[in-house]
Amino acid sequence: MPENAALEVRGLTKSFPGVQALKGVDLSVARGEIHALAGGNGSGKSTLIKIITGVQHGDDGTIQYATGSPLAAAHTSPELAHAGGVYVVHQDFGLFPAMTVAENFALGFGFPTGPAGRVRWRTVRKRAAALIDKFEISTTPSSLVRDTPRAVQAQIAIARALQAEDEQGGQGLLILDEPTAALPSHEVELLFASLRRHVAAGQAVLFVSHRLDEILDLADNVTVFRDGTGVGTYRTPTLSEAALAELIAGRPISQTAGERVDRRANPVLLELSDVVATPLHSINLTVRSGEVVGVAGLLGSGRSELLRCIYGDLPIESGTVVLDGAPVRFRHPRDAIDGGIALVPESRANSVFYDLPVSMNLAVARLPQYSRRMWLSERLMRLRARQDIATFGVKAASERRPANVLSGGNQQKVVLGRCLGLNPKLLLLDEPTQGVDVGARREIYDMVRKATDAGMGVVLVASDMEELAHNCDRAIVLSGGRIVDELAGSRLTAHALVAAAYSGASPRKAG
Repeated sequence: MPENAALEVRGLTKSFPGVQALKGVDLSVARGEIHALAGGNGSGKSTLIKIITGVQHGDDGTIQYATGSPLAAAHTSPELAHAGGVYVVHQDFGLFPAMTVAENFALGFGFPTGPAGRVRWRTVRKRAAALIDKFEISTTPSSLVRDTPRAVQAQIAIARALQAEDEQGGQGLLILDEPTAALPSHEVELLFASLRRHVAAGQAVLFVSHRLDEILDLADNVTVFRDGTGVGTYRTPTLSEAALAELIAGRPISQTAGERVDRRANPVLLELSDVVATPLHSINLTVRSGEVVGVAGLLGSGRSELLRCIYGDLPIESGTVVLDGAPVRFRHPRDAIDGGIALVPESRANSVFYDLPVSMNLAVARLPQYSRRMWLSERLMRLRARQDIATFGVKAASERRPANVLSGGNQQKVVLGRCLGLNPKLLLLDEPTQGVDVGARREIYDMVRKATDAGMGVVLVASDMEELAHNCDRAIVLSGGRIVDELAGSRLTAHALVAAAYSGASPRKAG
């Protein structure tokens, strides 16, 4: 292993029943380097990370950490990985929001105690202050984690992971698994600046992300995975987003949507007039048949709450809602479903039944269709599931397999397929491509466009402004629970959406 290497993986293989997850993978990460992993859902990235960290065993191949000799991948363990200087920060950060920053740090390193086992709180706070100063985090030891921005929480999680190494003066490997998935753009830059400081001090970072612009902006090198194989390792300055997308998918990927169609003459499907629902104020919005209306805004602007009040999951305090020409007041999501509205929520954890088979996940919203004399017909569910798997492009070995073996992108296709199977008048999408690779992202929006061409209306919430600009006919911008701008036609660009979200222009009516 090279002298400056923080990790060396050679010939790594891993199989699951019916699936070859990794096929002879090689990977080398150097100190002072940010090395990205890129690939589609199910390409093998997550399996590789789990084996490196000792959570799973490989079948063949070797792993060598910064300290120690090559280790058979079949004998890895979390203890060996930690001893080798490997530290992981997952997408959810693993922090305790109701505890202070100092207490969260202490949970990672241990609470110092004195006589009779009493916690030395002064020492806890002093150690936290030192870490905050070293990692240049904009917080205090006594701050509650829940009161800090998400980017600061990411920095806290990274500092907690690295504090043991910091005490020992080592330089190991920090693995970041989708750390920016829930961060707005300005907080992403704050996190990236922090990472660059760590790397300048000799830290090695293995960065996993589906955001191609982030990979090209942050990483020095990127290793691309496809179908369990390392396609190659590339210097990021030599790549464009289009080239990287093509390497990931194995084919050219369109980065733009089709030409926008003027749908102002289409019949109005949904109309909100002066709707108030905490934290929303005087929302006026129309959605027409066949139209995709985007919703942009910073975290806390009321984006998800807008979908929830339409869906009957957030009480409307005043104002009117008209759906397909009839006034409605949904008091429960089941009322909205009966009225022809479907919702894909922000978190897959709230919509995927991980331990149930794919067939049941697809069927759960329309179980009465499969009822035969008070019993559910599994044969009919499996038959329809096979049709849906083909229609929605779900990569699954069988409709009988549990949903937890699917990649994130294929789980999302199952959730979207379940909703589209209801033939809704209106589809509400809350971050539908979060954690989804570039190829699956395009396929998801192709599915949505096919449904809108048949007359369905869509309200789309997304943090990615480029995504909104590419896939919407119109977009509104929320700030402080109010609609502050509406963009369409040539005005609908990512730059204009960002500017409107941050400027908080004067409130206006949308539609």
